[in-house]
Amino acid sequence: MKIIITGSAGFIGYHLSKRLIERGNTVVGIDQINDYYDIKLKYSRLKNIGIEKNKIKYGQKIKSSIYSNHFFYKGNLEDKKFIDFVFKQEKPDAVCNLAAQAGVRYSLINPKAYIDSNIVGFSNILEACRQNDVENLTYASSSSVYGLNKSLPFSTKDNVDHPVSLYAATKKSNELMAHTYSHLFVKAAFENKPIDVFNHGKMIRDFTYIDDVVKGVISAIDNPAEGSIEFDKNPSPNFSSSPYRIYNIGNNNPVKLKDFITAIEKKTDRVIEKNFMEIQAGDVTATYADISDLQINFKPNTSIDFGISMFVDWYRDYYNKS
Repeated sequence: MKIIITGSAGFIGYHLSKRLIERGNTVVGIDQINDYYDIKLKYSRLKNIGIEKNKIKYGQKIKSSIYSNHFFYKGNLEDKKFIDFVFKQEKPDAVCNLAAQAGVRYSLINPKAYIDSNIVGFSNILEACRQNDVENLTYASSSSVYGLNKSLPFSTKDNVDHPVSLYAATKKSNELMAHTYSHLFVKAAFENKPIDVFNHGKMIRDFTYIDDVVKGVISAIDNPAEGSIEFDKNPSPNFSSSPYRIYNIGNNNPVKLKDFITAIEKKTDRVIEKNFMEIQAGDVTATYADISDLQINFKPNTSIDFGISMFVDWYRDYYNKS
């Protein structure tokens, strides 16, 4: 398959691209390389798969210097002319849309960025898929869509009509639109800086290691959704009579925020100063994914201690920290 991956310079996008390239797929990456976080890190990821910074120009196709089956375009999803051009040129068999303006807190500061990327940009991807007969679209939503839902673990069958941030609302709208178209703690530890711990640390998160995330995404790509005859008898938010499915990709093993920070302190051999604060507007106290729908082809097996250990080792190496 030839697969277009948007957000290919991002954390998940880079690892997914590399895995698909190495298994023999032709991968066409798209990323606007914005400065929401360190762009040097994004360029470093691209360099690792043969895309040199000095060759990157907006809207122009670049061939990897390492992999013959990898290409890259710099561009914005909200630029319809650019997206239409890439799809017409590449004629992909499948699309994985990971590009999005992320972050709950930033949505309170710059809401327009979320509308541009997550609404306008995603609609351009959907329309390009329709115009070019792409039948296999995988896209990333967010656990934030579960909003005020207090039932744990989060199930794809749950109602998600009460998001509590604009970011969550835009990701929820992506689910509706698709159906219509059928380093903070570790940095603080090494720099001896305090961190803000919201809700006084009384948070749990379903942290998922990147290799496990990639396995789950590839499982979704390799198994395109099919319509279900059961939908008419038993309607559910996570499937349809149209070829549409929602899956949770998570660790299915939530960790207390305080335990997460403690694991980082243990690995870095440092005590992090903590500013305990009230819960941030738009945030939720817990995420916990019910992954039963994907367990035939996906089961995470990376512990939080191993994942943090691998991440801290990478951080030390990349940022030359001792």
